[in-house]
Amino acid sequence: MEQLKGLDSIVMTVIGKFAARARVGKEKYGTTLDRTDLGMLDWVEHTQEELMDAILYLEKLKQTLGGNKHSK
Repeated sequence: MEQLKGLDSIVMTVIGKFAARARVGKEKYGTTLDRTDLGMLDWVEHTQEELMDAILYLEKLKQTLGGNKHSK
């Protein structure tokens, strides 16, 4: 793809990860984000679930790194 030429290595790494994740999702769920069977509220629900998972992962990392103290 011509528009990818000249992008830095960080951007290219992230693009590669997005592509790999899309392939895994297609294999796991048998569909892509192009699906049309979900409504707006379904997409909101999926997003909330993903973000809640992200918060849990961040809390795990924070505690693992010893940052479980509340700072003000």
